[in-house]
Amino acid sequence: RVPDRDAAVLREATLHGAVCLGKTHMTELAFSGLGVNPMTATPPNVHDPRLAPGGSSSGAAASVAMGLAAAAVGSDTGGSVRIPAAWNDLVGFKPGQGRVSAEGVVPLCRRFDSVGPLARSVEDCALVLGAITGRAAPLDLRGADLRGARLLVLEGLAFEGAREAPVRGFEEAVDRLARAGAAVERRALPMVSPAMDLSPILFAPEAYGLWKDVIEAAPARMYPLILERFRGGAGVSAADYVAGWDRLERFRADYLSASAEYDAVLVPTAPIQPPDAARLLSDPEYFATENLLAL
Repeated sequence: RVPDRDAAVLREATLHGAVCLGKTHMTELAFSGLGVNPMTATPPNVHDPRLAPGGSSSGAAASVAMGLAAAAVGSDTGGSVRIPAAWNDLVGFKPGQGRVSAEGVVPLCRRFDSVGPLARSVEDCALVLGAITGRAAPLDLRGADLRGARLLVLEGLAFEGAREAPVRGFEEAVDRLARAGAAVERRALPMVSPAMDLSPILFAPEAYGLWKDVIEAAPARMYPLILERFRGGAGVSAADYVAGWDRLERFRADYLSASAEYDAVLVPTAPIQPPDAARLLSDPEYFATENLLAL
């Protein structure tokens, strides 16, 4: 399918001087955090081509990390910009929903979908964000001071199954923030875990509803493990789906109330290191486990 016009994000970027080099490979319909895709090709991880690049915006990350492009744009529903950025030593940013226009962007779960930049530095990310939102002048953060800032390290779910190296890197970053003057507190928030348990009830039904006709017209063209994830949405009842969204909105209100006293909440972007790409493609159980941990 060839669109008859550019997405709004590309139009804005072009108006602000960006040159689009082309489209990149990614996980099919953005439904995985690992970035592997045997149907078209899996982009390389900058550290080792045998490792998963992170997804779903895997090609976007590879193009920047390998020096092909100065920056890239990806979609992020549950980590699809941030995970490949973390696994390829880049900066990835998921803006708040609605900050960047989603016009012309292929949807997965519209109430979580967002569009954001991947780049080699925070400064470059800010420049790209300004361009794709039509606000080319980013905030001037020179002289910013962390003294007096209250930061919450969100304990609990984000660290379950976490590997040693990512946690060590995360703690080093937290220590730097503390040494810069921020007050760091650590605690769990009780609504986070039950909110995450709602993911299969909310994401898969909407994703399958959006793409059922396309998928079922030629299911053999889709990687079987991704196909299985989509088809999982068919078994969720309308009553459970609606009730799930109601519960999530209550959890969200509770979370906003509980975290309101903090300036930022900190968690590891991905609590695992990039897994072996070949094993992901040959071991469905390994794929499911690593994908869940990555997200």
